[in-house]
Amino acid sequence: MGILEELLKDIPLPKMVKVRQNFDATKIEDFEAALSAELNQEKIRSTVKPGMEIAIAVGSRGVDRIVDMTALTVKFLKELGAKPFIVPSMGSHGGATAEGQKAVLEHLGVTEEAVNAEIRSSMEVIKVGELPNGLPVYVDKIASKADGIVVLNRVKPHTAFRGPVESGVMKMISIGLGKQKGAEACHQLGFKYMAEHVPAMAKMIMAKMPILFAVASVENAFDKVAKVSVMTPDEIEEKEIELQKLAKQLLPKLFFDQIDLLVIDEIGKNISGDGMDPNITGRYPTPYAHGGPEVTKMAVLDLTKETEGNANGVGTADFTTQRLVDKMDREATYANGLTSTVVAPTKIATTLANDRLCIKAAIKTCNIFDFTKVKLVRIKNTLEISEIEVSENLLDYVKEHPNLEPLTELYEMEFDEEGNYKG
Repeated sequence: MGILEELLKDIPLPKMVKVRQNFDATKIEDFEAALSAELNQEKIRSTVKPGMEIAIAVGSRGVDRIVDMTALTVKFLKELGAKPFIVPSMGSHGGATAEGQKAVLEHLGVTEEAVNAEIRSSMEVIKVGELPNGLPVYVDKIASKADGIVVLNRVKPHTAFRGPVESGVMKMISIGLGKQKGAEACHQLGFKYMAEHVPAMAKMIMAKMPILFAVASVENAFDKVAKVSVMTPDEIEEKEIELQKLAKQLLPKLFFDQIDLLVIDEIGKNISGDGMDPNITGRYPTPYAHGGPEVTKMAVLDLTKETEGNANGVGTADFTTQRLVDKMDREATYANGLTSTVVAPTKIATTLANDRLCIKAAIKTCNIFDFTKVKLVRIKNTLEISEIEVSENLLDYVKEHPNLEPLTELYEMEFDEEGNYKG
């Protein structure tokens, strides 16, 4: 028996119970009608003149109804006699190349055929000015030459900073349209100042560029559109602040204030840019964001196939498995940190041979007097939290919580001969 196994042999594992978490599933049933009503407001229609060449900025990943949102906006502009085209707006994503960014859009389903508009992709930018602190402000060169610019995005909490405006329209204007150079400038001084820089850059761009209007959506806990809003530039800041509040209310979450050990079966870039969504784990890659449960120790057990070895986020956990480390592509993982300047999440967490030892090590170190009373929550990943597992000591809390219901009796954790979770 190795020294670690010897240290951990007497650590008890709790009995578990499957639990359902219930979220508000309210969504827009007729998306087309809702968006058309917003677009057809006089204040929006009057911004468009026949013959105008209009760049539509599109680019966020995983946005519900992104293809419909883009196609309906194109149709609306064409009906008013304008000539719309699509500009990929995603900072440095897609390998920071023109072809790569076009490919990212196509992967999202935003193809020229699907939205009935040409995609013009280039990484060239023009500098529109500087913030008082000297940070340059850039904008996509193709978009800058258009007669008008329309911005599409979902509004949601960011994972690395907090402010009245986080991820959404103003970020799309400042970082999305700014391409690699804009993203780099905005990240240069770190996430500490992001809450100031994003609106400041966006306001400068709105003052100097012909932004006509923005189309913004807010999604419910199941990633379905719950609200859609179309706004003129002078409304953007005020309305986005309100949409951001709504997004935070609708965010899925774990309904626990304090967790001794959070076990996450898999992390990956297809789950979240951070491998797992910090808004759910309560563990953030920077000190400039907060919210979610207070988690004493966290263990991540594996990578998703889709992440292709990118293990960004493993460093946010305390413990991991040899299996995850063996799958890790260090170059892809470290490139992530070099772009975002946040490198703690790319470190390798304390690594144990298998799931059983990983969980025992985490229980041993979670600073509780009686290990049998551990408050343990296990989830598959941060996207799938409607069904979770919790330890025996949380069962009474679950029974009394209006959003939680137990689905099974208590059962023992089951491991295979390698010491990894069965099923």
